[in-house]
Parts: sequence; C-alpha cells; structure tokens
Amino acid sequence: MIIKKIEHVAIIVADMDRSIAFYKEMFDYKVRIRGQNAVREMAFLYHDNQPGMEIELIRDLKPSEDYSDSGIVNHLAFTVDNIDEAIAHYKEKGITFNSDEPKPTLDGGRMILFYGPERELLQFVESENRE
Repeated sequence: MIIKKIEHVAIIVADMDRSIAFYKEMFDYKVRIRGQNAVREMAFLYHDNQPGMEIELIRDLKPSEDYSDSGIVNHLAFTVDNIDEAIAHYKEKGITFNSDEPKPTLDGGRMILFYGPERELLQFVESENRE
C-alpha cells in the first residue's frame, strides 16, 4: 500500500494566535510544531486521543495560488513512506503534480501537492519524524 493514513487537514486562518487558542480552549488540541517560511506561517495541532491526525493552520504572509485560492479548508494530506515512490506510482496512474520535486516541510520531511478530480487540493507527506 502506498497510502498509510490521512495525515492532516489544512485550514487557512487570518489570525494564527486566535485560531490556536480556539482549538486549544474549545477542543483540547495542542501545538506540535509552529514556524514560518518566507510565504506562510504554519502550526500543526494534535489531540491526545488521535495524535497521528492533525490540523494544520496556515496564515499566508504572501498569497499563493496553491493555498489562498483553495478555500478555508485548504487541502487533505496523506502520509506516504516514500514520497519518490508515491510520485512515480501515481504519475503512472495519470496524476500531474503541482511541482517537479517535493518541497521541505516544517518538521524536516517532504511534501508535494496535486489536484483531485474536482480540483480539490491533495498532498502527499513523507516525514522522518513521525509515524
């Protein structure tokens, strides 16, 4: 099997601190990692009862078509063991990826984006730091 599990669901937010506080106070989520790069701030939240399925909060610092135009619930991510193998496998099945190479993730893994049949944004994530 190429796909291991659903990795996370990403939500576009305007105020990162407010959104983190909401998920913490209302639903008891905790921040696993928070950081930013040149174009966006991100935080990954987890719940003790299901630590392997996260909520990714994204605040754009510079609007990006792949993220900003995709709605408030932004993308569905799947965990893969080997992202290069997954890319090759799904290219053979007709998937066109949004970039030529996987990009680094906040926690040191790699990810790549692509679209589903209704233009829903999907993502494969390979992480060395998580199961």
